Amino acid sequence: MQINVAQQLRSAIGNVKEHDVDVVMDVTGYGNTGRLQGKVSLMRTDRGILLKGVLNTEVELACSRCLNPFQCPLTLKVAEEYFPTADVVSGAPLPLPDEFSGFTIDENHELDLTDAVHQYALLAVPMKPLCRPDCAGLCPVCGQNLNLGECQCLPPEADPRWAKLKQIGLSQ
Repeated sequence: MQINVAQQLRSAIGNVKEHDVDVVMDVTGYGNTGRLQGKVSLMRTDRGILLKGVLNTEVELACSRCLNPFQCPLTLKVAEEYFPTADVVSGAPLPLPDEFSGFTIDENHELDLTDAVHQYALLAVPMKPLCRPDCAGLCPVCGQNLNLGECQCLPPEADPRWAKLKQIGLSQ
């Protein structure tokens, strides 16, 4: 998603513009497209454009317990500064700041949100996604999805190292 910021680069420092975001895109880069919605504000700084916003989307993930696919909602709180690569008046190339490690505004004065959204989405994806908090997972013996019902496997035998403790419990 690209936003033309040529007019804003010509404006005074502190100038703020709001933009609504409503696009369909692959936010994680895994090939699953979804609707990305929210608002971003662009503020002119002395060095470029500061983008802040909250974006919402859903991505399809596999549950880490039962392996079933499910839609996981994500909220992305984006805050990044974009630096111009070309002067808005003359078109001459501009040097990037010494501590630069972020995003740029291209020579056509367009700010591209795609890379920032990808990075924030990957950070927002849970490390251990669950389809629901009480997901029972899979039986370790037969692979039955325990959310759909109990399996016919026998209960596992107790570890023989605990046998003495079991005897103590029975004698009292």
